[in-house]
Amino acid sequence: MQQTSQPILSVRNLKTYFHQDEGIVRAVDGASFDIYPGRTLGIVGESGCGKSVTARSILQIVDKGGRIEDGEILLRRATGNGQNDILDLAKLKPDSRQARAIRGSEIALIFQEPMTSFSPFHTVGNQIIEAIRLHKPVSRTEARQEAIELLRMVGIPRPDRRIDEYSFQLSGGLRQRVMIAMALSSDPKVLIADEPTTALDVTTQAQVLELLQQLQEEKGLSIILITHDMGVIAEMADDVVVMYLGRVVEQGPVDEIFHAPKHPYTRMLLRSIPSILARPRTKLATIAGSIPHPYNRPAGCPFHPRCPEFMPGKCDVLEPELVRQGENQEVSCFLYEE
Repeated sequence: MQQTSQPILSVRNLKTYFHQDEGIVRAVDGASFDIYPGRTLGIVGESGCGKSVTARSILQIVDKGGRIEDGEILLRRATGNGQNDILDLAKLKPDSRQARAIRGSEIALIFQEPMTSFSPFHTVGNQIIEAIRLHKPVSRTEARQEAIELLRMVGIPRPDRRIDEYSFQLSGGLRQRVMIAMALSSDPKVLIADEPTTALDVTTQAQVLELLQQLQEEKGLSIILITHDMGVIAEMADDVVVMYLGRVVEQGPVDEIFHAPKHPYTRMLLRSIPSILARPRTKLATIAGSIPHPYNRPAGCPFHPRCPEFMPGKCDVLEPELVRQGENQEVSCFLYEE
């Protein structure tokens, strides 16, 4: 996709596999995309498409049994003389000092479920203070004051009292706001939000998304928003990556993805969204079948067993590559071969 500025983070042919006794799970299988300064990239797809593993791969916190097999994760950092230093995160050891320094300070992650992400034995304030002191040379008193200001910034009432509470004493919306405050504690350039509104009611979901937009405007954050909710993507994203079975099947600006989708999978995802213009008692469109078992991936195009435009002898034999469509869109489908 053409942009006036250079991407702050570029993922190139990323492959993250899990080696199990039953076989190899190719959770991410050649994904490529860019994240630009001050913009929101939405990554969308059904559960099991590799969205969360992609986020964890960027931070080198893949679960046990998984590792990055191939590809590049290029982080562009400004140096003092106006030049850019490009660091390949995929080449860092997950437990190295450099990898730990980047987590939180330059790239931060808002986890999918804050209740399981906070320690129930420590106050939320202590956990934010620990995150601040990990990346900044400040005293505990200074870190506590900074934590209170962070809680105030994300809209938590009475932050000087809430800082001494435990996560189980907070509502789901407040826990998510505390998680955002912790993610922002070291002024990251890239914020990864993995299903940030899961298990929240509609009103709280809207408040959290509005907060992310506000923080992006104030701090110039680049946001990677991972979700299966196309409505959230339409509201938040500037650019969209559609993933299926570990691969990018389509990407482009949000307006083009919604108004001129190319890939059959993208079109089917959009058709499954409820519409206020639909006739009453009309059944929602569904995608036939389900995502294949990770140990039994189909040959050829991974979507061909569910695709209404399947071409026998081609889609089930060959694997399509991403090809450019128009000025800004890319799609992986034989319908668009030159």
